[in-house]
Amino acid sequence: MYISSITLNNFRNYSREKIELSPLTNVIYGDNAQGKTNILEAVYIFSHGKSHRTKSDKELIRFGEDFAKLSIDFHDSERDYNAIMQITKGGKKSIKINHVQISKLSMLMNYLNVVMFSPEDLDLVKGSPGTRRRFIDAAISQLYPGYLVSLIDYHKSLAQKNSLLKVLKTSGKKSDITLSVWNEQLAEEGTKIMNYRSDFVALLNRFSAAIQSEISGESLCIAYQPSIKGEEISRDFFYEYLENHQRREIEFSSALFGIQRDDLSITINNNEARIYGSQGQQRTATLSMKMAQADYIHHIKGEYPILLLDDIMSELDINRRTYLSKKIRDKQVLITCTDTDLIDSTDSTKLFRIKNGVIMQP
Repeated sequence: MYISSITLNNFRNYSREKIELSPLTNVIYGDNAQGKTNILEAVYIFSHGKSHRTKSDKELIRFGEDFAKLSIDFHDSERDYNAIMQITKGGKKSIKINHVQISKLSMLMNYLNVVMFSPEDLDLVKGSPGTRRRFIDAAISQLYPGYLVSLIDYHKSLAQKNSLLKVLKTSGKKSDITLSVWNEQLAEEGTKIMNYRSDFVALLNRFSAAIQSEISGESLCIAYQPSIKGEEISRDFFYEYLENHQRREIEFSSALFGIQRDDLSITINNNEARIYGSQGQQRTATLSMKMAQADYIHHIKGEYPILLLDDIMSELDINRRTYLSKKIRDKQVLITCTDTDLIDSTDSTKLFRIKNGVIMQP
């Protein structure tokens, strides 16, 4: 899988620019705040349907303009694709792939697969459980549209349940039939999500352990830690678990159990990485997990995703940079940086110098 061209109209600080990419290494360099990350963001949006940097689509529109338009040409082993996205100030977003309108986010996610690695991702190991859940959800949603549908439905029901729990807490009730209805819906979608997560983490653990060993010789283990624990993940068990904890959840006026409380256990040499791992070990584990995500996509689809490395080379020491450079050499990668000295260039490497939203000749 690779991208051949990207066109940006009124996107962020770009007026109109078209970028013809190499199917292998592409280095986007320049000073800070010139628009390098904006190019990676445009690719990410076509993969996930939304930005990784803002929740408001209106922020993607160039200042003073009424709309932004993105176009991307990409290819996999089976066919060629053209995707177009237009975003208006009114909040409307139109997406077409090969001239066919995409009406749901879940319909978009499976076309273009990417793995993004930014300095913020270095918090994956030592950060909050929410950071790790977002990583899991983004990885699985790219390949399985049904997972995203279940995730959206689950969180809609969860919001309704939390509202009801607050009402019940105020009224002093100890149970409610409507609460059981929401628990049924949460159990229905939650069981599907847990099974997806369990399968994903099992593969992630296998791939990342091999990568960690290659980089440092250390033993990395990643395990799924569901909030609802049992010998078997089933809808009935999920539902009964929630029902048995109704009173406690009413007391706290919040849903205390479910997929929204899941986490990952990450250990290095049998020690909890978040607490006992050095910064170098934590960064190696994060790098291993991100590269394992790419291997996971290749395992499922038979093709490697496009890799987006946002100013990450400067955050890694020479050993990790050397490993990463070798690992990505035969894959399409878009790298942003301020200094090209940290990049191993080959004859197939294309350089793009960015200055204030304009692509300059290197």
